[in-house]
Amino acid sequence: MIKKLIRKILGTKSKAERDTSAPVVLGPDAHGIDPRLLSNNAVRVTSTLQEAGFEAFVVGGAVRDLLLGVKPKDFDIATNATPEQVRKLFRRAFIIGKRFQIVHVMFGQDLLEVTTFRGTSSDNAPKDEHGRVLRDNTFGSQAEDAARRDFTINAMYYNPANQQVLDYHGGIADIRAKTLRIIGQPETRYREDPVRMLRVVRFAAKLKFEIEPHTGAPIKVMAPLINNVPAARIFDEMLKLLMSGHALACLQQLRTQGLHHGLLPLLDVVLEQPLGAKFVTLALDSTDARIHAGKTASPGFLFASLLWHQVLEKWEAYRASGEQTIPALHLAADDVLESQTEKLALQRKIGSDMRDIWAMQPRFERRVGKAPYKLLEHLRFRAGYDFLLLRCASGEIDAEIGEWWTAFYEGDEAEREQLVTAASQPAGSGGAKRKRGPRRGGRNRSGKGGGEGAEGGSNAGGDGSHGEHD
Repeated sequence: MIKKLIRKILGTKSKAERDTSAPVVLGPDAHGIDPRLLSNNAVRVTSTLQEAGFEAFVVGGAVRDLLLGVKPKDFDIATNATPEQVRKLFRRAFIIGKRFQIVHVMFGQDLLEVTTFRGTSSDNAPKDEHGRVLRDNTFGSQAEDAARRDFTINAMYYNPANQQVLDYHGGIADIRAKTLRIIGQPETRYREDPVRMLRVVRFAAKLKFEIEPHTGAPIKVMAPLINNVPAARIFDEMLKLLMSGHALACLQQLRTQGLHHGLLPLLDVVLEQPLGAKFVTLALDSTDARIHAGKTASPGFLFASLLWHQVLEKWEAYRASGEQTIPALHLAADDVLESQTEKLALQRKIGSDMRDIWAMQPRFERRVGKAPYKLLEHLRFRAGYDFLLLRCASGEIDAEIGEWWTAFYEGDEAEREQLVTAASQPAGSGGAKRKRGPRRGGRNRSGKGGGEGAEGGSNAGGDGSHGEHD
């Protein structure tokens, strides 16, 4: 009797034994969710729907995070109300989506996504030639909705009103076992939506979960299906992956699973070159550190870092063919952005930020006259400067350049004038070496290695002192 009760609480029945038509119901003592981690607006949405006579639950990744004791970044709501019924209950609510309609409910800047329980996918739902579902607005029961979700750990429902968790597929057990398991037949689920393969990678890296063998087995064979997904969806998923706080681990998983081909196809080449591998590692580590510290991060800086060695290779090729330095760099940037925009649907602003960061790099070599002062006024100076520090830390260029710019950036007018004067003197002319003044607080030096400058303010807008690229 006791063993049966434990199995009911933990959901440890085997897949064959588990009845997925009815959930295991867990009370507060069994699941341990802290209600204080819930968003007030999420409670407001569920209670409004329930008061109107509908069922409503916090669902998906928010429940997973609550069970892990982490405050969710986003709260999704699932209900048996139709999109039109949901929209009528809230002042600022908008129906969006073609593949499956959802409702965005706004409270100030806070956006909550409300979905109607999805039914069993209809055989008549439009699909492409590879089996990817193109449009499916079939509504159904909560049990059917749970079966439609991707992984067991994302298929649980939490009712803030009675603090109960409903678990249809053993998600609680998989969370406690740190296992990532897809619901249903992996091949079928990946064919329906190939983006699920990218989600496997992201969740495994972010949560430090093991991919269940049957869930992971088909990925390498089915990886080419990613090429059939609209570029905008791929970009959204790649952005989530890179901004997860575990970007390096995610990219390593992408390579391991063979999923990076077509996304960042030169990643293998870059990571097999010592300087390229160190540069990318420093950039990703600094981004992860910022996100873990609760700071923002710039997609433009991150993609500029990932694609820099592709730009560098083309830049050198154009210069070797006779192009001048600056035009050669612009041509290289054009080539890379054009090819990557087709694959990743890079947004115009992100592409513009990337181009600015790259275009500043040769300007850092001009340290005489008015050039350094003009560069310091550049709107994206801090991003370009921190990018320069990454190049120095990785060994791509002489660390002295980064040290000079750190001193110039931190110095007062007199110190900057001394630096420019010293830079104007021919090498070996015997000019007096400038004595370093005391360091000012809140700034980062290049000489510490490990990309500290990038962490301190570049790839996220930094301290705001130079209007960085947030």
